Amino acid sequence: MHPADFYTGIVADLYGPLKRFSPDPEPYAAFVREAGGPGLELGCGDGDPLIELRRRGLDVEGVDSSADMLARCRSRAAEEGIDVLVHHQRMEALDLPRRYGAVFLAGPTFTLLPDDGAALAALRGVRAHLAQGGTALMPLFVPEPTPAGQIGRVRVTTADDGAELRVSVVSEERDEAARTQVTTLRYERHRGGEGTVEDRPWLVHWYTREGFEALAGAAGLRAVSVTGADGGPAADGATDVRFRFRAT
Repeated sequence: MHPADFYTGIVADLYGPLKRFSPDPEPYAAFVREAGGPGLELGCGDGDPLIELRRRGLDVEGVDSSADMLARCRSRAAEEGIDVLVHHQRMEALDLPRRYGAVFLAGPTFTLLPDDGAALAALRGVRAHLAQGGTALMPLFVPEPTPAGQIGRVRVTTADDGAELRVSVVSEERDEAARTQVTTLRYERHRGGEGTVEDRPWLVHWYTREGFEALAGAAGLRAVSVTGADGGPAADGATDVRFRFRAT
């Protein structure tokens, strides 16, 4: 399975019920207003924070590699009477008819791209879709290894139809040289004596700050700020940062 197809099938079905939190929409609303619209959320998934941004009247579209997640997004928006425009495309193959003043990810979804080659292609796509004077906001993080005590631990919740939903970490492999971590997750759905169980590899590919800036530079983007989780300048060695880029 290609990493871009991770959030499909049973993973998409269980994503909402098992989701621990949703991103605060306010920083992204402020970013779109500051950078100037229209906005484009990369990796919009099932609609957080895209739906809330549209509720606030902001001209923001979404794009995601998972048709299943986009179907959830459209369904949620329709239930709330909110119009959303979303596109089924991979980040590394963006080809949209519009240019955007604000391109952003509402979380470190960029680390789901499998390697530097895919990252460079995605950054070139971002550059090609920025309007003149536009800004891109891209959060990144370096994942921590899953603690040994959490391997095999099962999280359980109940779906609206009464089905028991479970997710657990089966195993994990980390390659510091390749900057990748592959966590095998087991997703389960059980109801009325019937069950579905599927293991999925979740790949995270991270970057050094210098390496990511070099990739962005090769794509025609320059960093105008690099901030930490607190909004201040990112400290050396910070593992949770937010880049803002503009076209060179």
